[in-house]
Amino acid sequence: MIERVCIYCASSDYVNPVYLNAAYRLGEILAENSITIVYGGGAAGLMGMAANGALSRGGKVIGVIPKFMYELEWGHPALTEMKIVETMSERKELMRKDTDAAIALPGGSGTFEELFETLTMKRLGVYLSPVILLNTKNFYDPCIQLLEKAVDEKFMDERNRDMWRIVDEPSKIINAIEESPEWSESARNFATLRKNNK
Repeated sequence: MIERVCIYCASSDYVNPVYLNAAYRLGEILAENSITIVYGGGAAGLMGMAANGALSRGGKVIGVIPKFMYELEWGHPALTEMKIVETMSERKELMRKDTDAAIALPGGSGTFEELFETLTMKRLGVYLSPVILLNTKNFYDPCIQLLEKAVDEKFMDERNRDMWRIVDEPSKIINAIEESPEWSESARNFATLRKNNK
């Protein structure tokens, strides 16, 4: 059962409206399915739209924001709960904590950092929940190609392809989470393989 998801996304208001609309719709869908959103706490861009979409349907939205950003009044004023932390590292760790999935929407360097750190934590067996890329307007195609290239060139194991799932519409997110392969066994098997090959 999906109860709580982490969302990574951009805070820019200047992007193509298709990205903003997809974020808003995702928020609506998660709220309609009684799924709590944990995200970076911002009011602008895809961050704000995802939160607003969820709140418009009576959903629960938890923001996690560093103190300096909160003091700059970047935080969303109408969230269910706002958690203020000291550092960006604390923010990322708290956002992931006890979530049933991590969803990466289109974004910039901060979103990429969050996504790749989460994939690394999953690769190491620290974070075991599904990781979903919402590939609105084919935004993540180059990233997917890079990940596939890393596997093809043996920088990552073939089984690492199971660490992520890709969807092009917010309506497909829940099915993608539910249908993602169980990762705990895969992580243990890979660790055993590495140990035996030493």
